[in-house]
Amino acid sequence: MAMPPRKALMMSAPSAGRPSGLPRHALWRSAAALVLATLVALPFAVLYRAAVSPSLGASWRWQTSLPSAVSSEEEEGDDLDTEDLKLERVLKKASMGDNTVMLTTLNAAWASPGSVIDLFIDSFHSGVRTSLLLKHLVIVAFDWNAYEQCVKIHSYCFALGTEGVDFSEEKRFLTSGYLEMMWRRPDFLRLVLEKGYNFIFSDADIMWFRNPFPHFYPDVDFQIACDHYVGNATDLRNIANGGFSYVKSNERNIEFYSFWYSSRLRYPGYHDQDVFNAIKHDPYIVGIGLTIKFLSTKYFGGFCEPSRDLNEVCSLHYAC
Repeated sequence: MAMPPRKALMMSAPSAGRPSGLPRHALWRSAAALVLATLVALPFAVLYRAAVSPSLGASWRWQTSLPSAVSSEEEEGDDLDTEDLKLERVLKKASMGDNTVMLTTLNAAWASPGSVIDLFIDSFHSGVRTSLLLKHLVIVAFDWNAYEQCVKIHSYCFALGTEGVDFSEEKRFLTSGYLEMMWRRPDFLRLVLEKGYNFIFSDADIMWFRNPFPHFYPDVDFQIACDHYVGNATDLRNIANGGFSYVKSNERNIEFYSFWYSSRLRYPGYHDQDVFNAIKHDPYIVGIGLTIKFLSTKYFGGFCEPSRDLNEVCSLHYAC
C-alpha cells in the first residue's frame, strides 16, 4: 500500500516542564534491595539515549587510535567487515525464533562494575522466567570503555561509535550533548527494523521481575510503556515513556521511526520522548495505518506510577 506524503505536525511543541510465582514477601525483599542498590548507583550514572546518524557508513567510526569496535561474537577476519555486517551478525545470533531481539544501550558512566548495568542483568537472573531472555539481549555500547566492560559480563555486545563525539561522560538533562545522545536512539532502532528484527527496547535503569510476553498485545505494531496510564490501551492521553517498547518489524514502523526522527527538527530542544507524545496525535500516524497501544503501569510501571502489586509487575523503571 502506498504511503501518504508526510504532513507537517499539527500541534505546538510540548511544554518545557516535562522532561507468579514468587512469594509476596520475597518479592518485596528483592524489590527493596534493588531499590536501595539503584538509588546508590544512579547518582553516579549518566542520563543517556541512543540512535544513529543518517549516514551509517560515515558515522560508525571511532576517533581514537584503538582498533575498530566490533560485536562480542566476532570471528577471525571480522576486522574487514563493515559495522553494518557486524550488527547483522550479532542480531542474528541473539534473535528468537520469530526474529525478535532485546536491546539496551550503555555508556561508560553506567558500565563500571557494580553500577546500573550490573543491576539490570542481575534482575533477569532474579526475576520469574526472565533469565533465559538474557541470551536474546544485545547491549549497544556508545564508547570503547562501555564496550570493554560489556564483553566481560555479557555474550552479545555491539560497539556503536560516532565520529568526533564522546558519549562516555555524563550528559546533563536537556543539554545539547544529552539531546544528541537521546536522538540517536530512534534512528538506530529504525535500522534494526529495516534488517527485519522485532525488538523489545529497555533502558538499563529498568529492573525485570517477570517475563513480559504474556502481557503484550497480539497483532499490534507499536507498544510502549507509560509514565501515566489512563486505563485504556488505545487512548492517546496516555503519557508514553520511551524507556520500554515492543515494536514489530514492518513498513509502518519503519516509516514511523523515520517520521519520529525527522520531527526532532520541528521540536528543537526537546528529547525523543516528549516529541513522541506530540506526534502521536498527528494525522500522519493514522494515514500510514500504524497501530499503537500503551502498556499498563500495572505490569510496566516506573517511579512516576509504580505498580501496586509486585506479584503482577513485569518491569519497573527506576526513574520518573
